[in-house]
Parts: sequence; C-alpha cells; structure tokens
Amino acid sequence: MFDRIEINPEILLGQPVIKGTRLPIYVIVEALSQGDTVEDLLTAYSFLTRDDISQALRYAARDCSYRA
Repeated sequence: MFDRIEINPEILLGQPVIKGTRLPIYVIVEALSQGDTVEDLLTAYSFLTRDDISQALRYAARDCSYRA
C-alpha cells in the first residue's frame, strides 16, 4: 500500500521518509500546506517523483485519520 514510504529506526529516529532518502513525509506535507506546488518540490528535490508526493499525502491523511 505504501511501497514508497519507509519507517526505519536507523533513519531519522524512525520518522516516515520517502524510501531510499532521508526526506521525511512531514517536509512534503508542510511545503504543500505553505503554498509550494508539486512542481516546486520536484525542482527542489530532484530525486522525488509525483508518485512519491502522492503517496506521502495519502500516508499523512491516513496517519491523521487514526489520531482523530
């Protein structure tokens, strides 16, 4: 379901990141919430794909729904 997300206690103390990177999901969500576009993120993080960003948003939405 979330094949692009990695949670590993050895990477950023187990925070969810884009697999194979040290880019936490919260950075993507915060950037978009502050007005950055998907294109801005793709430019800033050349290793990201649209699918990475989409999955990060789905992961964050799922994570929030469990906390509500």
